[in-house]
Amino acid sequence: MKKVIIPILTSLIFASCNSKTAENTSENNSEINDENAVLTPNTKEIMDTHTLSNYKEVATKHLDLDLTVDFETKSIKGIVTHTIKNKTNAKQIVFDSKYLVVDKVVLNGSEAATFKLGEFDELLGTSLTVDIKENTETVAIHYKTTQKTEALDWLVAEQTANKTSPFMYTQGQSIFTRSWIPLQDSPELRITYTANVTVPKGMIAVMSANNPVELNESSTYYFEMKQSIPCYLLALAVGELEFKALDERTGVYAEPSMLTSCAEELVDMGKMVNVAEELYGPYQWERFDVIVLPPSFPFGGMENPRLTFATPTIIAGDKSLVSLIAHELAHSWSGNLVTNATWNDFWLNEGFTVYFERRIMEALEGKDYADMLAILGFQDLERTLNELTPEFQKLRLNLKGFHPDDAMTDVAYEKGYFFLRLIEETVGRDKFDAFLKQYFESHKFQTITTDQFLAYLNKELLIPNNKSINISEWVDEPGLPANCPTIEAKRFIAVEKQLEQYKKDKDLAVLETKDWSTHEWLHFLRDLDSTVSAQEMEKMDKRFMLTNSGNSEIAAIWFEKSIYAGYHGIDEQLEAFLKRVGRRKFLKPLYEALASTPEGLETGRVIFKKYKKNYHYVSINTIEGILGLK
Repeated sequence: MKKVIIPILTSLIFASCNSKTAENTSENNSEINDENAVLTPNTKEIMDTHTLSNYKEVATKHLDLDLTVDFETKSIKGIVTHTIKNKTNAKQIVFDSKYLVVDKVVLNGSEAATFKLGEFDELLGTSLTVDIKENTETVAIHYKTTQKTEALDWLVAEQTANKTSPFMYTQGQSIFTRSWIPLQDSPELRITYTANVTVPKGMIAVMSANNPVELNESSTYYFEMKQSIPCYLLALAVGELEFKALDERTGVYAEPSMLTSCAEELVDMGKMVNVAEELYGPYQWERFDVIVLPPSFPFGGMENPRLTFATPTIIAGDKSLVSLIAHELAHSWSGNLVTNATWNDFWLNEGFTVYFERRIMEALEGKDYADMLAILGFQDLERTLNELTPEFQKLRLNLKGFHPDDAMTDVAYEKGYFFLRLIEETVGRDKFDAFLKQYFESHKFQTITTDQFLAYLNKELLIPNNKSINISEWVDEPGLPANCPTIEAKRFIAVEKQLEQYKKDKDLAVLETKDWSTHEWLHFLRDLDSTVSAQEMEKMDKRFMLTNSGNSEIAAIWFEKSIYAGYHGIDEQLEAFLKRVGRRKFLKPLYEALASTPEGLETGRVIFKKYKKNYHYVSINTIEGILGLK
């Protein structure tokens, strides 16, 4: 595996590189979207290459789930009933499924249906084709999950914070929902849903819907999501949970032993919602709650409507990592309210969300704070661009034959952000804010392609203001165009001056770190020279106690730098970190660093074998590739 070293920035004012071409997508299928929505005009036919379903011919409008969660067999079993709309008088409806057992299918509540499963595809799973009639309104599928189901993470009690009860959660993005519910798994299709979920005694179930706030003695919980959502946002978590309200529309779910610390860390969520509404219009989902999951959760957060799933690694004790919550909140507009029609257009979800997140943090913490986040993001983007082939460096992608997760890189997030920031700087912030507010309102509860957004951008913003930018270079070519916005942060400039002095004198006394934020520490550590010695790292560790940092972001970059420097003072804490943390953002660079030498590769394989059970499928899949275990 290629050794990856974070590029050193000698200045905080940065520009970039250049690029090449790609392809397009397009069309908003008005039959699939909210019937009351104002629809964008159709262009070309959208081709979602990541579904086996025939949702353009006959589509699910509403799901009703009746499920039982069984921790003994580690399975979910029950019935999903699809209320359908047959737009073309089709004789069959086709669903996506993967690693599911289908027992029977019933039409209109009582009529047994004939069905067949297609051949298994490693990427897309198995099609489930059901024969229907002209009068078919509902299709009920009786099914159960299996041990191979990718969306479900089953944790034993020892893998939780309380150590007293097992835990289960789902992760649907991108195309994993089909592995726990047979459905038409395309982001272009928006549905409403209801659910009855039965769980073991003493456990609470929560979903991306209206949620209980206390234990139900019957152990069956009812859920309703009235607003239409894409299928990847269907989510369920079951465990020993408690809830604490933060204000009238925000609150936190967590295991009892973590609830107080989580609530203290996230106490400002209500302020975030208020700021977001002031920027881009009303919050459309009634409540914004967060569940802090056990540490195996592979992502920082997942923006499931009404209930964001979050990693415990953001609980640092000083609110220094809560910008992640601002990111997931921003998804309530970009992603959940207006959704990428296909995974080729993933940047429309994430680039907008990063831009919105930083605007929220600027309003709460000031411009310099938000610009520090942007500079760290740019560093991540530079690193990612060095790792990716040209076709994955574009905003608009052609992912046919690839897993959509392959596109979930800093290109969608950070290149998307800098493209939007360029638009803001070109037309002015006030005009861009008005445009975004109008964009979210006019496209709410709809899906959109890159083509459609660019047409809207030209029509509503660039042409009326007599402005133009090199859109095709940004969207369809690899790398970064030369007109990438430049950013500087005063606090980072001060860090850089100290770092330069340290490089000259090798005297730690020149570093005035007392008032450094997490972001300043990250900038300092990222900019350490790649030739720094193990002896220097040891001295730094004794002075600043970085190996024992309780901040996961600082610990992760410190461990990575130490591995490359050959500093073994971290070894015990590194293994403890890799045992405790399941977030792929941290695991990937650490296992890559270990794999950069034969000795480290062997160590990495030993550690992974010991703690593989603590990781989610998506993290396991990534690490096995790094360690050559596939």
